[in-house]
Amino acid sequence: MSQLPPCPQCQSTYTYEDGANYVCPECAHEWPIAAAAAAATVVESARVVRDAHGNELHDGDSVTVIKDLKVKGASSSVKVGTKVRNIRLVDGDHNIDCRIDGFGAMQLKSEFVKKA
Repeated sequence: MSQLPPCPQCQSTYTYEDGANYVCPECAHEWPIAAAAAAATVVESARVVRDAHGNELHDGDSVTVIKDLKVKGASSSVKVGTKVRNIRLVDGDHNIDCRIDGFGAMQLKSEFVKKA
């Protein structure tokens, strides 16, 4: 089953295809499928993640932590200068997914790292 986009007017998730259009059954809004596909590619290409110094980050980059970070459920914190290799960028508040030696998998905010 394919993922259909939510309605751009009312954000309803119950949209369906009707010919060359998407239709929202809640507000009766119709929009072309081609416009939704173009908007999705613009959103994908518009996501830019920058570190604390304004450098653009990409998947696979290495970063260094610039501030001691407390870790919930751990007795110690991630110290300044900890190098994290092979990051993966994700959507959300914590936009870096990584693995830190001694802590395991975790998510970081890009404002607390600098590109190494």
